[in-house]
Amino acid sequence: MSDDAPTRLCRTIFLSDVHLGTRGCQAHLLLDFLRHHDAETIYLVGDIIDGWRLRRAWYWPQEHNDVVQKLLRKARKGARVVYVPGNHDEFLRDYLGTHFGGVEVVDSTIHETADGRRLLVIHGDQFDIVVRHAKWLAFLGDWAYTAALGMNTWLNVGRRKIGLTYWSLSAWAKLKVKNAVNFIGKFEDALSAEARRRAVDGVVCGHIHHAALHDLGGVSYINTGDWVESCTAVIESHDGTLELVYWASSSRSLVPVAAPGARAAA
Repeated sequence: MSDDAPTRLCRTIFLSDVHLGTRGCQAHLLLDFLRHHDAETIYLVGDIIDGWRLRRAWYWPQEHNDVVQKLLRKARKGARVVYVPGNHDEFLRDYLGTHFGGVEVVDSTIHETADGRRLLVIHGDQFDIVVRHAKWLAFLGDWAYTAALGMNTWLNVGRRKIGLTYWSLSAWAKLKVKNAVNFIGKFEDALSAEARRRAVDGVVCGHIHHAALHDLGGVSYINTGDWVESCTAVIESHDGTLELVYWASSSRSLVPVAAPGARAAA
């Protein structure tokens, strides 16, 4: 998208699973999204910084620093920025209840939409049995996932050279694996059940890198996706409408594409 395109003013932006500090992070796409969107409140729904990867090997290019500075600048200009840590940035869970650079750090929170719906905002790793009870398996999965992302990076270098749009090999592969599809379904059911337990109207989460916005038994299930594979965000308009936005690249521009059926009923 051109730099002179108008900025979209939103009530709320929800972002998760950016994974700053990894080579798979699509920081340039996120920066472009942030240049063209402002909001009264921004929720960072976990795994914004990948502490797991940074502990093993330091990788922090200028674009990753630019993302952090962009978010802090929005906070300085008056946006409320709320950081809900995930498992990859779990080091921030030692600082729950504190503020840094105008950013609030909380374990979970309730967001009320403009039309009065109450949404639980939580990363979601607490409901992933692998992460909770067998962390070494999670690290093994992270290694395999990183290998897939490496292949994906080089694949998209080639696609850009011939004028094709960004495409995620790892996201495509996940949806082709029956066990992964079953896991996504169980994860959605678990988060929706937690929303019912807390007597709220829906849940906003991340963690599994699978963007979604739909109704599950009367509960709104909203997953913000990620900025490694799908490059997605959820935004709330000033009338309370929630929208899942895909921020995809092409050879000439960056184009926002709303997912089919992405608008949630009030």
